[in-house]
Amino acid sequence: MPEELKLPAGFARRMVDWQRCQGRQHLPWQHTRDPYRVWLSEIMLQQTQVSTVIDYFARFTERFADVGALAQAHEDEVTGLWSGLG
Repeated sequence: MPEELKLPAGFARRMVDWQRCQGRQHLPWQHTRDPYRVWLSEIMLQQTQVSTVIDYFARFTERFADVGALAQAHEDEVTGLWSGLG
């Protein structure tokens, strides 16, 4: 079994600091604590590039503002909005 990887002290803090300075700051899903929007962005970002997800995320959350709205939607409508994402 491989040895456990040990990160240098302060590694996590340096990564967070780097992201604050160098990372993207204005993505629509970054500043929410809404689990639905976080989950949705994670699924979408697995499909394609960030630049593509931005528009899809906006359209999708405009139509399905929460998981309840998504659950009540017809599958064709959901897949129609998702189509082309990746």
